[in-house]
Amino acid sequence: MINRRNMLKGTAAGVGVALGSSLAPNIARAAAAQQGAPKRVIFFMQNQGFDPATCIPEGMSSSGSLAQAKLPEPIEALEPFKERLHIINGLHGIHTSPSHSAFFGALGGYRGSDGVPPSGATIDYELSKVLPQTLLPHLCIGMDSIENMKTKPTIATLSASGAGQPIFMHSNPNHLYQMLFGGISTGDIRLQHEARSNVFNQIEMLAANKGRALPAADQRRYGQYVQGFQEVNGLRDRLDTVANHLRKFAPTVDERYTKPEFETDWHDVLLDLGISALTSGITNTLTIGSGRGEIFGAWKGLGLEEQGHNLGHMQQPDNPIWIKIRQYNSRMLVRIMEALESVPEDSGTMMDNTLIVYTSNNADKQHTNGANWPVMLLGNCGGIFKTGCFTQMDGKRPINALYTTLLRAAGKNVDRFNMNDKLAKKFDASTGPLKEVLA
Repeated sequence: MINRRNMLKGTAAGVGVALGSSLAPNIARAAAAQQGAPKRVIFFMQNQGFDPATCIPEGMSSSGSLAQAKLPEPIEALEPFKERLHIINGLHGIHTSPSHSAFFGALGGYRGSDGVPPSGATIDYELSKVLPQTLLPHLCIGMDSIENMKTKPTIATLSASGAGQPIFMHSNPNHLYQMLFGGISTGDIRLQHEARSNVFNQIEMLAANKGRALPAADQRRYGQYVQGFQEVNGLRDRLDTVANHLRKFAPTVDERYTKPEFETDWHDVLLDLGISALTSGITNTLTIGSGRGEIFGAWKGLGLEEQGHNLGHMQQPDNPIWIKIRQYNSRMLVRIMEALESVPEDSGTMMDNTLIVYTSNNADKQHTNGANWPVMLLGNCGGIFKTGCFTQMDGKRPINALYTTLLRAAGKNVDRFNMNDKLAKKFDASTGPLKEVLA
């Protein structure tokens, strides 16, 4: 497998040799990818909890087929895709102490809290190392109120590449568009892209020079900062080398980018950018943080005036506000699936090789102990995952077991994820993947 650090630092020519001349749309498809294994994974994390009553069909209390069931109103948009859906209830995340949010712990499967740095890599990053290599290994996008997205266009609360190494999510679609497609743009966007690129180049050089005068211990820490700019600048150069390919996938920039009426305008175009990054093959690991892993979030474009922390104090079942939010999420999931289904891949479509994981960053509700952590999976990746069904777990296996399952499916032979024997003895009744999930 290609070494990710070397690939990120390699020249455009070197990257071209490393990635080969694979067929579109996967400009970085691995020739030796495991047959039937997922080629891309998408995580959709909604804050404030995921009440199981908003996704489990009425009358279903035990595991069974969804074929004759009617999906609840909040997720009714998924009804046409029911045969690709697997609803899982009864996993737990008690050890993450989620409360208002587990933050990095939601995808890391470890204790998390507000302002606490990650204690290890999260599952989305770990999967990005196992899945076929791409120019941008991992993309995170975050959706929030328009005020929060403007004042904090990048924030790190959900994903991490290791202990103390958070991964930032992008919330300003103009900045993200410039990063991904600025090299093929024209007019003001092109000028802004070039201006930002020049600034980043200058900062990288200044930071590198400044760091040489620091003590050895500080140089190491400063080196991580410099490397961040190296990777951003290197990514821009590499994307320029596949400009002709990217032109086929770049979204059209309209007033939703520059003059959004509501935050949902930015939510929608951020999703467009995430989909474009997937269909173009720029990335194969996408994390969407609706509410950005915190206790905020707003959906005024849906006609909802309530926002932020107050939403978490409302019961979700039969609540018209939460029905609208969950329906909006479900429509986003449909947009992703339809986009991936429209692109041929192998003998089928991109969706045939994709898994979508939908859940919350704080289990079933805002103030929770994490005893129940509902999850929805969409896609079977060539038959590797069970679909068209509901599975009721007994509450004795943690979300880490699901993440172990995803890594196993992607080809990494592991029995646990971020859980040592001492922790597992207390919080996991078994070992290895969830047999209830795999076909």
